[in-house]
Amino acid sequence: MRVITGSARGRNLLSVEGMETRPTSQRTKESIFNIIQFDIEGRKVLDLFAGTGQMGIEALSRGAVDAVFVDARRDCVEAIRKNLERTKFSDVGAVELADFRTYLRRAKPESFGLIFLDPPYGTGMLRQAVSQIMRRDLLCYGGLIVCEGERTEELPEPVAPYYRGREYIYGKTKITLYIKKQGEEHEDSGVSGQL
Repeated sequence: MRVITGSARGRNLLSVEGMETRPTSQRTKESIFNIIQFDIEGRKVLDLFAGTGQMGIEALSRGAVDAVFVDARRDCVEAIRKNLERTKFSDVGAVELADFRTYLRRAKPESFGLIFLDPPYGTGMLRQAVSQIMRRDLLCYGGLIVCEGERTEELPEPVAPYYRGREYIYGKTKITLYIKKQGEEHEDSGVSGQL
């Protein structure tokens, strides 16, 4: 597991032992960042269910201004801190040991320009997190939520000013984008891609 490009390109990241943590595959990560490459620079990032922190660290490497990493496992939090040190992003990365619901309840509205969600599959946490983010309005205008879940998982219907963007299928994994846009700026939400 390594940083693909940007200022920390090629740096290897520590992984976490155990079946509870399922890191995004290198191929899927590369595809996600190809999709959102023009929506990273200067953004504030939330990496929820952060695991090793690889998604938020990749965003920092590509020009995100700062990132908050949240995970409920102590070993994940320690791995994230070490990975931030390895990539020299400790000064722009805040790490929190917290349940995602607790963190989202106290986060300030319109705090983030980019949110990564990749919880354990089959737990319902992805639906809960998306709903809570929209309800608390944690994205700034122009912001994106990047959801990684099971191909068959149904996600919540968006509530304006949130709109569902494209969906991309990678084997058993589905990437879904939610976008916060003003008025009629949103794209057709019925478009999907498959690799």
